[in-house]
Amino acid sequence: MSSGYCSLDEDLEYFFTAKTSFFRKPQNKHLEKNVATKEEQKPKILSEKEIKQKIEEYNGKAKNCLGMRLNQDGTYTGFIKVHLKLRRPVTVPAGIRPQSIYDVLKEVNPAEITDKRTSFYLPLDAVKQLHISSVTTVNEVITSLLKKFMVIDNPQKFALFYQTKKGNDVNLQKLKENEHPLLIRLLAGPDTHASSFALKENETGEVEWDAFSVPELQNFLIILEKEEKERIQQVQQRYTMFRQKLEQTLKMVGKPG
Repeated sequence: MSSGYCSLDEDLEYFFTAKTSFFRKPQNKHLEKNVATKEEQKPKILSEKEIKQKIEEYNGKAKNCLGMRLNQDGTYTGFIKVHLKLRRPVTVPAGIRPQSIYDVLKEVNPAEITDKRTSFYLPLDAVKQLHISSVTTVNEVITSLLKKFMVIDNPQKFALFYQTKKGNDVNLQKLKENEHPLLIRLLAGPDTHASSFALKENETGEVEWDAFSVPELQNFLIILEKEEKERIQQVQQRYTMFRQKLEQTLKMVGKPG
């Protein structure tokens, strides 16, 4: 946490390391170049018989006891793996202990414990296993993920994507809020290397500034001002270096042979 700076405003606290950027730069340029977005597909509806057959096939291939369980009411439960691919900082309550099992069971809201807020980046490409039901929607998955990481940002700022890989190519399909991820997992099979889910910012072409709170917008201004100063310094250093080289060249040319 060294070599950073912070901005304090009464009950608001933001901390950024020296590498903080308003938008996180892609870590793997080769991977980013091969990312494509699939068109939306209509969700498939399975009969009770097809569901039972699919679950048996799924469990026959599943490892590490991560199979699916069919319930008497026709619903089923299982696990999905979600990769967090967030490029912007998230907001969490500041100065409180991690949630205990008691807090989770009682559904304690961390935002109600304190008014202090901290913004920081979640680990790039962190992975979270979620145990969900066949009736769990995309919106509920997003809300559950945010709660597990104690993120208090508006869930509308985020979107869940279905990610498939084939060689070096990665395809992303944005899921609708009312879709059911466990059904998608069931149809795809248990191989999480070939397909998985990714939580990303809800990109709509333009940034929806109305979805951000006033403290968040003020925080973005701090980051932008810092980046502007750094960019100006980089340009000045570049031109200073060019000037020095030109002056050295002129001195060499002006010397008598």
